[in-house]
Amino acid sequence: MPFEHLIPRPFVPGSIQTYAPMASGVYGISNALKWLYIGQTDDIRGALLTHFGEDESPLMMSKPAGFVFEVCDPSRRTARQDRLVHEYGPTCNNNPPRRA
Repeated sequence: MPFEHLIPRPFVPGSIQTYAPMASGVYGISNALKWLYIGQTDDIRGALLTHFGEDESPLMMSKPAGFVFEVCDPSRRTARQDRLVHEYGPTCNNNPPRRA
């Protein structure tokens, strides 16, 4: 099952601050060609901002352009992340960034 809202927001600090909630959930980061990373966290906004600040990470070196997210209960996050990783095959999940 794909992300609930598949229309990405720009992966820039202003957009992250505006659209990403400080809530439990899963998120995906992509560039124009492919899914780069799918993660899960207690704070979606914080996790996205942390990734944005890691200039030398494999994720940031892949030129991320957009993000999507789903708010979900902490008890469901890991299973939902695993399902999305299986479905989309993000390239940076093989070399995962730190989770917030």
